[in-house]
Amino acid sequence: MLESRGSPGERAGADLLEIDDLAIRFGGISALDGVSLRVAEGTVTSVIGPNGAGKTTLYNCICGLYRPHRGRVRLAGEDLLGLRPDAIARRAVARTFQTIELFRGMTALDNLLLGRHLRFRATFWDAALATRRWWAEEARHREVAERILDFLDLQAVRNRRVGDLPVGQQKLVELGRALALEPRLLLLDEPSAGMTVEEKEDLVFRIGDVRDEFGATVVLVEHDLRVVMGISDRVVVLDHGVVIAAGPPEAVQRDPEVIRAYLGEAGA
Repeated sequence: MLESRGSPGERAGADLLEIDDLAIRFGGISALDGVSLRVAEGTVTSVIGPNGAGKTTLYNCICGLYRPHRGRVRLAGEDLLGLRPDAIARRAVARTFQTIELFRGMTALDNLLLGRHLRFRATFWDAALATRRWWAEEARHREVAERILDFLDLQAVRNRRVGDLPVGQQKLVELGRALALEPRLLLLDEPSAGMTVEEKEDLVFRIGDVRDEFGATVVLVEHDLRVVMGISDRVVVLDHGVVIAAGPPEAVQRDPEVIRAYLGEAGA
């Protein structure tokens, strides 16, 4: 079963994610240039910035999809750079994507069960012979998936193909699949994109519940500033691959550099 790792007040304090002097170039373009930031355990941190600021590139470096030219990425003191994406996922790092990455021909339940594959301990022969161990594991993983379906109010669509679902529900299925990994660090990339105003308001509460009920530390890349300001403990602002501001949402919102680079541009 998924278990909470304690209340936010009990968990917050120590830095779970540490990024130091991260830099990566693509040809002559510097996507990240000396990015450093800290994410305290048990918090929600939002990363914002104009298009092309380097937000998704930052995620890809954390998850091992990109190899930065310099810098360090550490999770709970362990260096992640040089590890394969699957090895990083095994360290309880999960993410969603800006463009929905689901198996559209499979049901919502089956997509969630795929998120459990790194937690399986039964062998190929256990599955082939349908041993008692395999059935016990199958039941345990289905129990976790059912709890997540309940949490995200997806029971009504559990057996529907995700390709037939509206975008808002597809986004929730992708969030559910990430939660199925039992993440210690959850990276959300534009989770509200394509959602209605009502769905976005609901998402704000769900992200808080993800932290409180599942014990995940959340890093959020998001363009909708109402979502950002409604859920974040801390906001980090990127512009052209450089951190130009970091701090509580209210302070960042008033920062002149942020207003120039992002808030003013967005008209918010």
